Amino acid sequence: EGLGKRGVTDFLAVSFSATDYVGHLFGPSSLESEDIILRLDRTLAALFQTVDETVGLENALIVLCADHGGPEAPEYASEIGITMFATERGLTPVALGRAVEERGFDSLFLPEHSHIPTSRRTVWPGSRPGKNDPLPGYYTRMYDQMVALSMIGAVTEHLILGTAVTLVPQHDPVWLAKQVATLDHLTEGRFMLGAGFGWNVEQGETHGSRFLERRDRTEEYIATMRTLWRDQVSEFHGEHFNLEPSWSFPKPAQKNGPPVLIGGMGPRTFDAIGRYADGWMPITGRGSIKDRLVPIQQAFEKYGRDPADIQVVIAGATTDPEGLANLRDEGVQHALLTVWSEDQAEILRKLDEFSSVKARLN
Repeated sequence: EGLGKRGVTDFLAVSFSATDYVGHLFGPSSLESEDIILRLDRTLAALFQTVDETVGLENALIVLCADHGGPEAPEYASEIGITMFATERGLTPVALGRAVEERGFDSLFLPEHSHIPTSRRTVWPGSRPGKNDPLPGYYTRMYDQMVALSMIGAVTEHLILGTAVTLVPQHDPVWLAKQVATLDHLTEGRFMLGAGFGWNVEQGETHGSRFLERRDRTEEYIATMRTLWRDQVSEFHGEHFNLEPSWSFPKPAQKNGPPVLIGGMGPRTFDAIGRYADGWMPITGRGSIKDRLVPIQQAFEKYGRDPADIQVVIAGATTDPEGLANLRDEGVQHALLTVWSEDQAEILRKLDEFSSVKARLN
């Protein structure tokens, strides 16, 4: 179109994808660097030959362009990761990150709770029916999620870093967007954001998030974060949050920001995933989630989105290799095996045990 405006009517547009030659950015390529260079060289040679035969090289202006907006969100395929409550009684984040990566796992996801009010007004979802059982001690002792993941990112090279989950309505969305963008930028696109609405009423109230507003706040906060990750000048206006036109850098390494996956179950959650998220992060030990994906696929179609784009990360995944293989076949990108212990020796023993499970799957 630009050439046409300048009176140039005869031109040839040729496009090819470097992904065909180098594989996706965040995984090992099947080609050696020499092969990549050779194949790119052959492709360019074919391009020049086509131009020469069509209009003649002496009459041609050849422009080679590259998207400089950062890598696309990576496509994950059947990866096995770890999730756990990382506390000061267990391994340090540095030791944990190294131990997980050294054993060949693909990802490490951490949950969060800023504090637990002692009133315990809200029943713990893990309680027995009709009871409000005591919370396990690790709920009150977790490291700050983003600080811990930053330390892990600094001492690992390939590990995908994620949250399972971040309680989005309990955060200032501008600061959270800054933390996520910085972490993704510094780790060269290794971050995924699991987003949760939060189950603890009194905890949310401490942060100014009323329980019945938490879903609406989450949607507005994620929309605010996306404009901060994506736009040169960011702006958002909603019922619960407003951002005047603003600059915010650095941008995430992943183009338009890291994937956002929502945790939880039920029709309202599934509709929210279809409306504004990239995928789903359930907690389930089932070896199949095919039937549970149906309402999310329908929600994607409802909002004009392709169900094939749904990303799924399962927390608390089965340790049965057959079940994990089945989840892989159903399109699960990450299956997270959970380490529950705070004992350092037991954590390492469990990582070794899960490493053997992963080896059997491969």
